[in-house]
Amino acid sequence: MPNIDKAGTFKLGSHTVKRLGYGAMQLAGPGVFGPPKDRDAAVAVLRRAVEAGVDHIDTSDFYGPHVTNEIIREALHPYPDDLVIVTKIGARRDDKGNWLPAFAPEELRQAVHDNLKNLGLERLEVVNLRLMFAEGPAEGSVEPALTVLAKMQEEGLVHHIGLSNATPTQVAEARKIAEIVCVQNLYNLAHRTDDELIDELAKEGIPYVPFFPLGGFTPLQSSSLNAVAERLGATPMQVALAWLLQRSPNILLIPGTSSLQHLEENLAAAELGLPQGVLQELEDIGNGA
Repeated sequence: MPNIDKAGTFKLGSHTVKRLGYGAMQLAGPGVFGPPKDRDAAVAVLRRAVEAGVDHIDTSDFYGPHVTNEIIREALHPYPDDLVIVTKIGARRDDKGNWLPAFAPEELRQAVHDNLKNLGLERLEVVNLRLMFAEGPAEGSVEPALTVLAKMQEEGLVHHIGLSNATPTQVAEARKIAEIVCVQNLYNLAHRTDDELIDELAKEGIPYVPFFPLGGFTPLQSSSLNAVAERLGATPMQVALAWLLQRSPNILLIPGTSSLQHLEENLAAAELGLPQGVLQELEDIGNGA
């Protein structure tokens, strides 16, 4: 069993979690829509992750929709005391699986209640407000939606609040409205737009959680990455995850998979140390060299 303790820990809301967690998005069907081909396998992956020490799982009720949360509840409820489940609101799916913004107050409230029901919880530990002003991060005020979420926090439905798909300007605006305990954005070895934001958040003790840490629907492709992995006796994806762990101590990883084999490989990245020379080679990938 991989020793994920070697990745270290970081504070997430009221909990200190291991820096290598799990993202549940891939437990749904193709395109994150509908049920998985093998529900029993999805349940097994979740249980194996927790057995291996994972105490941070990322999900959302718009994965499926409802599918991943229902599987998480089936696999893990009643939840271990140290397990932090982070969900997100701010989007919905139509009947064709398209991703649509859902920022109206009644939509945000319904999303919180859907997450509570399908996860089997009375309070959501961390809720990320997923910003959907455009396909990628785009400017727009977070105040209207965040005010609704902060109200639900006062009501005891939500413990902590985070942001997803946010710009630095939006992070700064949000922190004036509510305490922000994490930021979840697209970031990986080849997509480095948030370098400065990561460093700023690290100074404030705020976790940065990269989504698509392995490239997402288009996995990272790099001859340099492949060469480094071969020299180290690791997979390219393990090297990419190890690089993220060494990039900054406030980075929390949530690689997702529906495969037990890939889960084991991902978790083993906690034990992979990258020498300084290798780090420079990998830096060059992000710099376009």
